[in-house]
Amino acid sequence: MTQPAPSAQHQGPEKGTATGPVAAPPSKQGGGPRAFGLRADVRNLSLLGVLAVLAVVGGITEPDAFLDTGNFQLILTQSSVIGVVTVGMTLVIIGGGIDLSVGAMVALASVWATTLATQDFGFAGILFTAVIVGLAAGLVNGVLIAYGRMVPFIATLAMLASARGLALLITDGKTQIVTVQSVLDLGLPDSYVLGIPPLVLGFAAVTVVGWLILNRTTFGRRTVAIGGNAEAARLAGIDVRRQRLYLYLLSGVCCGIAAFMLIILSGSGQNTNGNLYELDAIAAAIIGGTLLSGGRGTIVGSVLGVLVFTTITNIFALNNLQSDVQQIAKGAIIVAAVLVQHRTLRGGET
Repeated sequence: MTQPAPSAQHQGPEKGTATGPVAAPPSKQGGGPRAFGLRADVRNLSLLGVLAVLAVVGGITEPDAFLDTGNFQLILTQSSVIGVVTVGMTLVIIGGGIDLSVGAMVALASVWATTLATQDFGFAGILFTAVIVGLAAGLVNGVLIAYGRMVPFIATLAMLASARGLALLITDGKTQIVTVQSVLDLGLPDSYVLGIPPLVLGFAAVTVVGWLILNRTTFGRRTVAIGGNAEAARLAGIDVRRQRLYLYLLSGVCCGIAAFMLIILSGSGQNTNGNLYELDAIAAAIIGGTLLSGGRGTIVGSVLGVLVFTTITNIFALNNLQSDVQQIAKGAIIVAAVLVQHRTLRGGET
């Protein structure tokens, strides 16, 4: 029997022949999901360590005021509003976008929901209006970016200016006082559940939903995919434009919820509400490990970032330090977080 030529014995399969599953190439950013998950866990533990250090500093500098139960409730309550905004921002950034209009959308939703006409519908009217206004603003952002092919920075910057202007037009520069008692009652200690303010419970609920969306749904996997490589995601069958639209809708809903929470806290609606929220939300997401380039990030890390910033602000306020010192400290933390990100990514490249 004639034996095949040696070259034929050692050649690979012909083109088109199935050879079984092929391992995916290693990620350029540190070895894939497992490596990222490990780094995320380390980062989260580091942020918990930072919170512990801040607690020690607060306890040493102002032990009576900082360690008071009411102060911890205050920190969590103040974290709730910007925390809800940050959850939406984190999803947008992971998906490869950015939203500079979140603060303006909070302002617009808060003033629209506190007009006399809206307050006539009571608690449900205020909540519904705040969420719908946020959703509508997010829809405009999403349509401009996903289907109008505008750069997210430009589109959301335009929304920032427009929403602030509309909020000023609605209020005529005046504060709109809330008279619906059922809304105001949520900000009182009598409404606390086991010592936890309702706003904190709301923040926790939004955080859990955001975590589930990102980590336990196809939507979350698609968000990571388009943030990592939009063209590859499109070739894999993902409707990138629709996914981006949904992300900005989620951001708008988060802003509407945050606006309602702010109404409860302040008992009013003002066109200045949500000032610089976009910077605080982006900063919290960054120090929590979310990459500005997209494709990587965690909800837990962003929430811890919010708590770090809020605790720092609280300690500075208790020690009567000026706001400019607070801003310098925040800036230094952001720079340090970005440098750590770059170092981690370079160290993980193969």
